[in-house]
Amino acid sequence: MKELTNAEFEKIRAYIKANFGISLSDEKKTLVHSRLRSTLQELGMSTFSDYFDYLLQDRTGEAMTRFVNKITTNHTFFMRETDHFDYFRDVVLPWLEGKYAAQKDVRLWCTASSSGEEPVTLQIILQEYFKRSPGWNTQILASDISAQVLDKAVAGRYVTNALETLPKGWQSEYFNKYDDELSKVKDCILKQIVYRKINLVEPFPFRKTMQVIFCRNVMIYFDSQTRDAVVKRFYDITEPGGYLFIGHSESISNSGTKYEYIKPAVYRKPL
Repeated sequence: MKELTNAEFEKIRAYIKANFGISLSDEKKTLVHSRLRSTLQELGMSTFSDYFDYLLQDRTGEAMTRFVNKITTNHTFFMRETDHFDYFRDVVLPWLEGKYAAQKDVRLWCTASSSGEEPVTLQIILQEYFKRSPGWNTQILASDISAQVLDKAVAGRYVTNALETLPKGWQSEYFNKYDDELSKVKDCILKQIVYRKINLVEPFPFRKTMQVIFCRNVMIYFDSQTRDAVVKRFYDITEPGGYLFIGHSESISNSGTKYEYIKPAVYRKPL
């Protein structure tokens, strides 16, 4: 197999930017080569140009799905950036409970759900909180661009030691432990999460507004223009008073959004 040339890398980089909003630096050339070489070998192709032509010509969607699964990074774990979950429980949920007491309806979108650790954590917090106020619909939307990680999220199976960052009481109440190696999220949590494949740089496939949006550690891969456009569309579907959570390594320019800055990585739409 021939090495990935600079010209081939530029084509692939432009394709990723145009279709997924992800900006790859020059240093990512080696990463792209290493992640795609096994696909080329399986397809019996000797050059990345042949693979790129195959990607463009495919009409089944299978080639793009496989490409996305290879290129995207899906690193997550339970209770990542814990202070967000504390703020969600202590500040956001009391506001939501008071304002939407008549509807008793939670509208939360976890936009980069990866293999499910984040939406599972959020759903557990919701169920813990609303134990004192039954009758609420706590079903949430979780999405990702990768079909591969969404399949993992839907299955709800995790290695048992991955649960160690969760409180002991949650581990026993919300997970079935198969053995020392594997645990599964209980249906009371899993059935309250709707997983969908959604590309954030494309029009959102729904019209309903959201009270809370979690979009953490994904916009770091966008350039400023793409990030501002995505944040604007988040703002348009956020309820007045609603919240946007982003990753601690990310930021939103004051000039690029109408959201109000609340604290690091937490923003709110004015009432």
